[in-house]
Amino acid sequence: MKSVLKWIRRVLLVIVLVPVLALLAAWGYYRSVVGPKPGSLPLPVEPGALTAQVDPFIATGGFSWMCGHDTPAATTPLGMVRLCADTSSIYFNENGNNRSGYFYGDNKIIGFSHTRLVGADAYEGGIFRVFPTVESNVAQARKRDRATRFSHKEESGTPGFYAVRLPKEHVLAELTATPRVGVHRYTFDGNERPHILLDATSALGGKRCEFGTVKILPDAMELEGMAREQGSFSGRYGGLNAYFVARFDKPFQSYGTWSDDTFTPGSLEVTGDSAGADLTFEKPAGGPFVVELRVAISYVSIANARLNLEAEAAQRSFTEVATAARDAWEKQLSVIKVQGGTPREQRIFYTALYHAFVMPTIFTDVNGEYRGFDKEVHKAEGFQYYTDMSIWDTFRAVHPLYNLVAREEQRDMMVSLVEMVKAGGCLPRWPSGIGYTNCMFGTPADIAVTEAYLKGVRDFDIERAYQAMRETGLTGKPEGTRFAGREGLEWYLEYGYCPSDKMPESVACTLEFGWADHAISLLAKELGKEEDAKTFAKHAQFYKNVWNPNTLFFEERDSAGNFPTVRNPRVLTYTDFKRKYSRGYVEGSGWQWRWGVPYDPEGLVSLFPSKEYFVEELETYFKRTQKRVGWWNPGGYYWHGNEPFFHAAYLFNSAGRPDLTQKWARYVMENKYSDDYVGIDGNDDGGTMSAWYVLSALGFYPIAGTTRYEVGSPLFTEAVVRIGDKELKVVAENNSPKNIYVQRVSLNGTPIERTWFEHSEIAQGGTLTFVMGPEPAPRG
Repeated sequence: MKSVLKWIRRVLLVIVLVPVLALLAAWGYYRSVVGPKPGSLPLPVEPGALTAQVDPFIATGGFSWMCGHDTPAATTPLGMVRLCADTSSIYFNENGNNRSGYFYGDNKIIGFSHTRLVGADAYEGGIFRVFPTVESNVAQARKRDRATRFSHKEESGTPGFYAVRLPKEHVLAELTATPRVGVHRYTFDGNERPHILLDATSALGGKRCEFGTVKILPDAMELEGMAREQGSFSGRYGGLNAYFVARFDKPFQSYGTWSDDTFTPGSLEVTGDSAGADLTFEKPAGGPFVVELRVAISYVSIANARLNLEAEAAQRSFTEVATAARDAWEKQLSVIKVQGGTPREQRIFYTALYHAFVMPTIFTDVNGEYRGFDKEVHKAEGFQYYTDMSIWDTFRAVHPLYNLVAREEQRDMMVSLVEMVKAGGCLPRWPSGIGYTNCMFGTPADIAVTEAYLKGVRDFDIERAYQAMRETGLTGKPEGTRFAGREGLEWYLEYGYCPSDKMPESVACTLEFGWADHAISLLAKELGKEEDAKTFAKHAQFYKNVWNPNTLFFEERDSAGNFPTVRNPRVLTYTDFKRKYSRGYVEGSGWQWRWGVPYDPEGLVSLFPSKEYFVEELETYFKRTQKRVGWWNPGGYYWHGNEPFFHAAYLFNSAGRPDLTQKWARYVMENKYSDDYVGIDGNDDGGTMSAWYVLSALGFYPIAGTTRYEVGSPLFTEAVVRIGDKELKVVAENNSPKNIYVQRVSLNGTPIERTWFEHSEIAQGGTLTFVMGPEPAPRG
């Protein structure tokens, strides 16, 4: 009997130990992948003073569902082309762990594609994937499951440039870009014949392209073709046609095309849902073989792709293009110049500023043509047309940042939104490509457009924009539009809130509809529409109707006026699989949505029994935050990684405790951002998390849709902010890691005796001076 028991114990021990050892081995292998840091490969041009501060690998890894979804792609500010390695996972060859295509935790590359969204939890792009290989690998490389290993040890990146070595292929891949052209340079240093493959029907993350066409033009050393994208967003409006022209600087020794698993040597053209070309080059004996490739794209036509190529890259060498890309980023980053802080803080700051200008996407070709929401070709006269605007996120921080330091680009984006109204009937909330994606909810463009206009960005058709806001907010979306509008608007207007028995996400919708209504009321007043202003101001107060005075939380309320009897405000929507406790919220918990009224902070404070109680509860919320950056489960308390909640530190100001705004804003900057591959606390969402850091580091933070900035705690001893042709100098006297508390603030020598100031006060530049200290300033 004892021997049997001993045998059972041994079996149980093995059963326990084997999975534990397997997990430890898997974790050890993963650490060996993410442990090395890029930077060993030489750069074709030296970075400038500011681009040298940027690490494009920040926020490209972590837990995939909490990843920043940023990318080290070679691109120019707001460029159409974002050229980068697409990677696949260490165990299952799965691609798309990072929705932008490149995931820091992967160790295989499947090729180099030209487009992607940035920071967004959506698979879009990955078109016209290029893969360099050699004779012995080419048959496998033509298959969909191609992959080759790489290491971060042999990888480099800087704004406008990316490089990686593919050891199995004996290839150094270097990438740079113009706004509309991806420029490749491949150095083959092995002994085999080089091949370059171009897959016209590639896509990210298991999405697909269809109706691909590739045509080989040997005499011109070119390829041309197209495909229709069916991504997370483009698939929602029927697909997005993309066109390309690829030009090589070396002749083809031989060529062929493939479709599915069938390769046809000598073929000049192929069509289908799987379509690609295989080009072979003659390698000279006794030395490396270098071939350059320029791939221009267009969403209008092949002819326009060729125009883009000729205008931007045909006559310039790889090094000249890389130099121009660096210079474009150096100019873009120079809109804010900071002094002081630690090297880590400067690295995080300039990488965040960089991420804030990677997307939206220029959609016009060099001749001004673009395809609009009606799928027709239009000509942009006097502006650049932009798409891929994550407005539900970016209205909170990115567009306010643009209102300061990118006013011309912001104006063009506002014109673009109006053009979307003309072509599609409504202002969008997440426009991508040529259509409404209807991602998220509400009408956040109302807030972005209002704030731009109120802050003096005015060279666009505000009346057309306003009428679209008014119609969508009072009567609903017009007939024929593909925009979803405000789901539940009729009930919101009838009951003064969104009733939970008639629609899901009722609390979140009530609060965000109210924010949009507040912005519209301010715009209506500015435009002299007094009755409209009163109506929308009234609607903006509907948020109070879902406040439960017994629990002091925003909660679901049905059409009879009843609040739920079962509740748990700590539960996240992500972990409440049956939506028992969180049906009224979006991407959050009751605790997180409790603070969801940044546009009326004084009104929010008044809902609590006292200012002191408000402060106590808000401090509890912050103290219980998840301590790690980008952790797999953000928890139900303060979660910096999601936009509806990340203004919360600035609410202490309205409760008479600016010292706590200063304390927690500094805490978030220090603890919720890092300079490693994790980088940020959640999805960057088109640079929104990054823009929060940039603004907060300056020492003030906008209430989106208004002209008001809340005073925070500046991170640097000095920052010079270029506002149009003016300069605002932000000086923090006695600043240090310990001196985080603001003792007094002045603008051009005049004290600011409040915890906020107006945009008009800084619009003409000047000097904003903070005097800092180690203890909170005495409260008056």
